[in-house]
Amino acid sequence: MRIDIMTLFPALCEAYVSESIIGRAVQNGKIEIYCHNIRDYTKDKHNRVDDAPYGGGNGMILSAQPIDDCFKAVCEMVGERPYFIYMSPQGKTLTQPLAVSLKQHENIAILCGHYEGVDQRVLDKWCDMEISIGDYVLTGGELPALVLTDVLSRMVDGVLPNEDCYKDESHYDGLLEYPQFTRPAVWDGREVPEILLSGHHLNIEKWKQQQRLSITKQKRPDLFYAKQKDSENIDFIDNIGK
Repeated sequence: MRIDIMTLFPALCEAYVSESIIGRAVQNGKIEIYCHNIRDYTKDKHNRVDDAPYGGGNGMILSAQPIDDCFKAVCEMVGERPYFIYMSPQGKTLTQPLAVSLKQHENIAILCGHYEGVDQRVLDKWCDMEISIGDYVLTGGELPALVLTDVLSRMVDGVLPNEDCYKDESHYDGLLEYPQFTRPAVWDGREVPEILLSGHHLNIEKWKQQQRLSITKQKRPDLFYAKQKDSENIDFIDNIGK
C-alpha cells in the first residue's frame, strides 16, 4: 500500500511516520508513505495557499488551485489516480470495519485541511470520501491523517508479525479485547487468572472469548447488542456478564 499525505506541515507528519513500527515498515519496504507540502504547488506570487471566504465569515479557506495541482502531481508520481480522502469533522466516523474496507485500495491520498476549511470545488472534483476521527474539531487535519495512516498501515502484510496481531484486538470483529497479563504471576497481591497459567490452550481460548463478550457488554453495550443481533449463538452471548 502507498499513502500520500497532502499537508501544509509535512515535517509534522514525517516525524511520526519515521518512528516505531510504522517507521520500520517504511524502511523495510512494507508500506510507502509520502508527505507533500501543498504550499509547494501554489501559483500565488506571495506564496499564499488561502484566502478569505466568499459570503463573509471568520478565518481563511484553503484555495482550490494548490490542492488541485498537488493531487495531480501525486497522480503522476503514483502512475494512477489514488483514492482521495479528506479528513473532515463532517466525514464518516473512522471505525475498524471502515479501515478494513479501505484496505482494498493500493494507493490512497489523504488531504489535511487547515484554517476554516477547504474550497468546496476541489473536494467536489476529487474527493472520494470524507472521514472524521470523532465529533470534535482540531486545528488541522494532520493528526486525523496520521491516525488513519496508522490504522491502515498496521493491517498491511509484514508490518506486524501476523494477522492475529490486529485481528484479536478491540473492534476488529465488533468486540473489545480480553484482559492481558505478563510476569510476575503475582503482583501487589493480585494474581494472574489461573487458567492462563494452565497451558490448556482450548480452555484459554474459551476464557478469552468469554472475557471479550463480558467486557464488551460492560464497557460498550452498543457493540455487544449489535454483535448479539448478528450472532447465531444468541443464548450463549446473552448469558455473558450476568
